Amino acid sequence: MPEPNLPRRRGLKVAARTGQEIALKNAPASATPAAALLRDSLVWDHHTCMPLRPDDTSFLPQLARHKAAGFDAVTVNVGFGDMGPEPHLRMLAALRRWLGERPDAYVLVETADDIERARATDRLAVGFDIEGANAIGDDLGLVQRYYDLGVRWMLLAYNQGNRVSGGCQEEDGGLTPLGRALIAEMERVGMQLCLSHTGHRTVRDALAVATRPVIFSHSNCAALHAHPRNIPDELIRACAATGGVVGINGVGIFLGRNDISPQTYARHVDHVVQLVGPAHASIALDYVFDIGELDEYMRTKQHTFPPGLGYELGARFMPPEEIGEIVATLQSWGYAEADLKAILGGNLMRLARTVWKPLSGRPLAEPVVG
Repeated sequence: MPEPNLPRRRGLKVAARTGQEIALKNAPASATPAAALLRDSLVWDHHTCMPLRPDDTSFLPQLARHKAAGFDAVTVNVGFGDMGPEPHLRMLAALRRWLGERPDAYVLVETADDIERARATDRLAVGFDIEGANAIGDDLGLVQRYYDLGVRWMLLAYNQGNRVSGGCQEEDGGLTPLGRALIAEMERVGMQLCLSHTGHRTVRDALAVATRPVIFSHSNCAALHAHPRNIPDELIRACAATGGVVGINGVGIFLGRNDISPQTYARHVDHVVQLVGPAHASIALDYVFDIGELDEYMRTKQHTFPPGLGYELGARFMPPEEIGEIVATLQSWGYAEADLKAILGGNLMRLARTVWKPLSGRPLAEPVVG
């Protein structure tokens, strides 16, 4: 497969390639240019998945893998699909409690400054996301509640339609009146609107009413691999036109042929960059820590993970430890330091400072974990 075009045609700052690259290839990982860039950059994984069992914290210590790999911030999922408000609130309560008991290692994200503070003190900043508006039922007031508890982006739908929108794996009826009201409330509160997993008709409807930058938090490029979960160039351009960002996920069946190599991942990043520039790409590995739980979901939720779309191939995910190889691949293709810093976390920080708003100021009582 030929090497992708260098990003010169997007007018990027292209790093000079030197003969030292050959010698550095065999250098210790901590001494490579990729490792040096990671140390000097804000590095943010915008979507990862811990087990959705509020009474089981056995996997949570593995969040330390993100910090060890070079990440400064991570956004953790707290629910998806047809889960209603109660399981989301219970999961948030459990995660906030566990993280709050470990202030030497973690910072709960409320503001963009919290992420900078975590990085400056060698801790991992942790925020939350929700995959699908079933989390609010028909109560728009829950948007503020979730935001105050640390949720910073939410999908409209997760593969299947709901009362606000259509999903990407079924006939899409478009954005509903409740969906329009939800977008307005998210913008009022400061929660980022995410259009991953959402039907393309709904995406176009949402783009027509949104007044703030939107994101595809973890969506790959249909031009490189056709799949209902991936998005066409038209929607990548439309997202960028709002000032938003497309995060590339590390899921093998969405990258193509269940291939989770750093090179294949980098090609999806590069496609977004070539199309709309480095200011509109980010990292969202979508790494699932408990594969057993996911296997059970795929067995019992075939309406969400239907046969024939690759789910039956078995889950393969890009682990956080591969971030150095992703960076090294992009460096070898001529990406400049400033552009890589934007992709690694700078673009997401720009959106945080643009979209997020102060908390409501109301007293915050944690949901009770029964």
